[in-house]
Parts: sequence; C-alpha cells; structure tokens
Amino acid sequence: MLKCAIIGVSGGRARGLAEAYQHITHGKLAAISTRTEENLHAFGDTFDVNTRYVDYREMFEKEQPDLVHVNTPPSVRLEVFEAAENAGVPAVLVEKPIAIQGEDWRAIKNFTTTAKTKIAVNHQLHFHPRRQHLQNIVQEGKIGDIRFIEASCGMNLAYQGTHALQAIAAFHPDGLPIKIMGQASGTDGLEDTPKKHFAPDQCIGAIEYADGLRAQLISGPFAPRVTNEDRTNVHKRIAAYGTRGYVHWTMWSWETGIDGHIERGTHEYPDEDILGQAAMTDAMLQWIENDAKVHPLNLDLALRDFNIILGIYTSALEHRPVELPFNPADNLIDALRTRL
Repeated sequence: MLKCAIIGVSGGRARGLAEAYQHITHGKLAAISTRTEENLHAFGDTFDVNTRYVDYREMFEKEQPDLVHVNTPPSVRLEVFEAAENAGVPAVLVEKPIAIQGEDWRAIKNFTTTAKTKIAVNHQLHFHPRRQHLQNIVQEGKIGDIRFIEASCGMNLAYQGTHALQAIAAFHPDGLPIKIMGQASGTDGLEDTPKKHFAPDQCIGAIEYADGLRAQLISGPFAPRVTNEDRTNVHKRIAAYGTRGYVHWTMWSWETGIDGHIERGTHEYPDEDILGQAAMTDAMLQWIENDAKVHPLNLDLALRDFNIILGIYTSALEHRPVELPFNPADNLIDALRTRL
C-alpha cells in the first residue's frame, strides 16, 4: 500500500482529493499538512487522518510519502516541487493551474530538465467515466477524421481554462499546437486575491495544429451556458466534430451523433467527479510503480498547454498570431492590467 499525503487542506478541492480514496485500492491517505492548525485538525478529524503537520517539509522528512497532492496557490508551486525533489518524493499530483505567467512557467519548465520526481496536473475530468467513453469513441475513429474541436468554460483561464485545453488534448492526443490567435477582456480577475488565480475575465483563442486541425477555446462570461444556474463554475464543455459525426460533453450531459444516429443523456457531475479523481490518482500510483505507465496528464503536457494560454495573452497584447511553442515575455499579467 503506497503512502499518500495532501498539502493544503483548507479549501474545498482537498475534500474531493480525500473522498476519492474510498475508491482507491493500492494507496492510502496517510498524512496531511496545512498552515492553519484549526483547518488541519478539522480536516484530519473528518477524514480520519491522524498524521498532521503545519510544515510540509517536516512531513516529507518524517513520513516519506510516495505520492503528494499539492493543493496550494500557484505562486508556491515550484517551491513545493523543489522540496519534494530534494526529499526524494517519488510523485506529485498538483492542482491547476500549473503557473500564472511567463516567469513561473519558465522556471517550472527549467526544473523539469533535471527533476526525478514524477509530476502530473490534477485534471480529473479526463478520467470521468462519461468523458472517457466519449474520448474512446473519438480515438477509435467512430466520428471519422476530426475536423474541429471547441471547448469552453464559465470561469477565467486560470480557474478553468487549463481544464478546457486539456480536454482538447484528450480528444486529439497526437495533436501538436503550432499557432494561437487570442483576445482578452476584463480586469476583475486580475485583481489580487488569496488564491492568486490571475487572468482576464474572458478570453477566446483559435488554435492551429500541425496536422491542420483547428480548435477554439472560450472562457468567462461569453462562454456558452450549459445550465440555467447562475454559478460560473458549472459550465465546462467540449465538442469534437468529425467527418462522420460528433461528440459533445458538458458537466451535466452528453450527446453523440454518428452517421445520422443521435444519442444523448445526463449524468451527475459529483458522482462522475469522485470516480474521475480516484482513477486519476490510481494512474499516478501506477506510474510510481512502473515507469512505462506515464501519466496522460504529466507535467510536460501541462506546460505545453499553459504555453497556449500565455500565447493567448501575448496575442491579445500584440494583436498578432503567436507561433507555438514560444518563450513568453515577463510580466504579462501586469501588461494585461495596464492594457485592459
């Protein structure tokens, strides 16, 4: 049984990470760490985790976990990665987004050149049972040759945009992004908050892939609504269109149209999410035990996706398409604050 731990248990995401362990058979949540003792003990009592630390470095040293979930603001991602590497932690599952702007993206990318710790980003939607089914339909060629993919989300790029980009990659896993044209508007999301999820309120990006496929990403209030709810976090969706048909997934429903035959249905997002989180964690545990079983949401792919987001910002600021991959300028968030 592999030993697992969570850093950062004060937010709601940590609850989902812990609840998934009821469906995980070869890993156990054995330790937790967070800076606020009240939150630490409340979480530990709720999930029956008695090994608790306010200093995650001390947890690394004394507990020697096999897998660490990192549920912290993006501003400290690299700090935790480096501490895990120095402590010999085999694997890390980190919450999105992996970065916020060019400087931290570049620093993390440089870290990966020598790091031995295996890192993946927690885009659990990839493993939702219904999403997996639709992804398999596309990858098996049942909708024919893919021509276009569109993905959208109700929140900004820092909160949900990487989910949407990862969804595009899931339905087109061999695609290599080569160019992005983007636009951005709104500054509320660029204001300072404890979570540090800085991004324009809404963005749109048109992505070109090396094989000719095009994709569109929309985030924020301009994105399509998939329910009548006012909550902004419930509107993630993706659709892939091929020569024989299409598939469409939202957080609450699905639809396929293949050779003129249409099927549709609904699902409960919370039920799908806990199973997706468990499968995501299981895949990480398998990668720990077998180097050949590389996690499909590994850090290299996440960095490639985030380079697209930085390309959207750069394209919006400079009014031109951006060829990918590219080396982004420093201080993009400050530039967006000034220009928008």
